[in-house]
Amino acid sequence: MINNKLDIMPFSGWNDAGNTPLVIAGPCSAETREQVITTAQEIAKIPQVQIFRAGIWKPRTRPNSFEGIGSKGLEWLQEVKKTTRLKVCTEVAQPQHIEEALKHDIDVIWIGARTVVNPFSVQELSEALKGVNIPVMIKNPITPDIQLWIGAIERINKAGIDKIAMIHRGFHSFKKSPYRNTPMWEIPIELKRHFPDLPIICDPSHISGCTELIKSVSQEALDLNMKGLMIETHINPQTALTDGKQQLTPHQLKVLLNELKIRSAISTNQEYINKLEMLRNDIDDLDFELLCTISKRLKAVKEIGRYKKENNTTIFQLERWKEIINNRLKFGKSQGLEEDFILNLLKLIHKESIKVQTGILNKK
Repeated sequence: MINNKLDIMPFSGWNDAGNTPLVIAGPCSAETREQVITTAQEIAKIPQVQIFRAGIWKPRTRPNSFEGIGSKGLEWLQEVKKTTRLKVCTEVAQPQHIEEALKHDIDVIWIGARTVVNPFSVQELSEALKGVNIPVMIKNPITPDIQLWIGAIERINKAGIDKIAMIHRGFHSFKKSPYRNTPMWEIPIELKRHFPDLPIICDPSHISGCTELIKSVSQEALDLNMKGLMIETHINPQTALTDGKQQLTPHQLKVLLNELKIRSAISTNQEYINKLEMLRNDIDDLDFELLCTISKRLKAVKEIGRYKKENNTTIFQLERWKEIINNRLKFGKSQGLEEDFILNLLKLIHKESIKVQTGILNKK
């Protein structure tokens, strides 16, 4: 059972974005003082950006890769904060990282995807955050496990942190995909259903894995009413020590932000409101009709299950399943439905059908 009651401050109470999306930008890794300061100075010229980000400690998949510049990079972030209008943020993975970040007056910290997968690590961070007043952003775990994400949120909130945001950075998947990390938008949407007051910020850089997809992912995130974007930006991505392929230049960032369409979550247009209500009523009726149809189908499935039990035959029969797939795909496509959608729907119904018939065959 998910407890959806959290003690948190409204997002508008601790960020300066107002009614516009919060934009966080900066390099994947702080590499040199010149790289950090030059990137920050160019980003500060972009009015939509409020916070400068840079990784100081970099948990890498394999050893002998660049694992961050370490604590001296925090001094560069201090300089960014003093010489530009930008606030600064960085990732923490260990209690000593939090201690160092607080010493250097870092404005916001985030907990990375690799850390969120380990409740022991999150608990250690939450202990270090007790009595601290700093906004904490929590990335989704690498795997599509909503319970891990929820657990991290609850642990940090229980430590007394009431300025919390979620960062959606996509999920690892073995399926072929154009993305580095598959968006699986349904997971942050489901999380939002449980915690409606928690803001979600999207990290299109880690979802995309390449600069070509960042704009479309950013637009979709905003269209799903996410409250901001974290976009990796480097003064010269070709020389970046980490994730160069997914980092924009400050100029590219400026162009992208100017091209994004910012839409309102609500409208005061009465004609729009009336029309939307009418269409939603139609959808409600169709949904109930669909559920009734599925219920009737499962009743037929139960009858087939009982008949299979009487005749001692198997539940799964390949030729019948192939026939269903082929016939429904053909008909569904004629109705304007996408093949992937039809297949996913059929697989979900078939899974439930097997479950129902298994119960019947094994009932004594």
